Amino acid sequence: MSVLILKNVPTEGPGTIEDFLKGNQKDYRIIDLSFEDIPPADDFDALVILGGPMSVNDAELIKDFTGKKKKILGICLGAQIMAKAFGSRVYPGTEKEIGWYDIEIDYRGGIDRLMGRLVQHPATGEYLNQIKVFQWHGETFDIPEGGVRIAKSRLYPNQAFRYGENAYAFQFHIEVREETIYEWLKDEPIDMALLKRDTGRFFSQYQQRALNFYRAFFEVVG
Repeated sequence: MSVLILKNVPTEGPGTIEDFLKGNQKDYRIIDLSFEDIPPADDFDALVILGGPMSVNDAELIKDFTGKKKKILGICLGAQIMAKAFGSRVYPGTEKEIGWYDIEIDYRGGIDRLMGRLVQHPATGEYLNQIKVFQWHGETFDIPEGGVRIAKSRLYPNQAFRYGENAYAFQFHIEVREETIYEWLKDEPIDMALLKRDTGRFFSQYQQRALNFYRAFFEVVG
């Protein structure tokens, strides 16, 4: 499998996704959209969108991957780009989510094979309908026509959706590294002591959930 990773914000890289791909000898290429052109979709089997301003080329690439039933994962701004590419609305939320928040898994998320890897407890194997995730956003999206909502939260009714069988959009940051959390939020008006406490409590299990999802999404056995 060869993976194309699109980023447009210098501070928001692929994080644990890159760690996973490198550790499992998967081919990948990171394209910084601020100065690089998007390569042909035929060269890749999966697409990861980290976010930034959407261009016409982004929408065409997403539709190309979808039409060829290739895998797509959109994270935060990338999820919003996917929603917009599929004809849905992106708009400011009523309140920012910054830090650790609960998301509730919809019934359809609970029976989804890939989402199930994220919500399954890494130690006990129990499937949970509510998990902690790391958030840093103030905008949201509507679920596009033909999409399936798979997660929601108290503040935002649309936290994740699947489009078709292979395209997943997550508003939360599944890819974040622990050290990146503090770098991102150092200038935010939040309680840093609380953030450090919560990160100490939640990050290790969150990272393991992410790795379990990556194994399924990027088709790694074991």
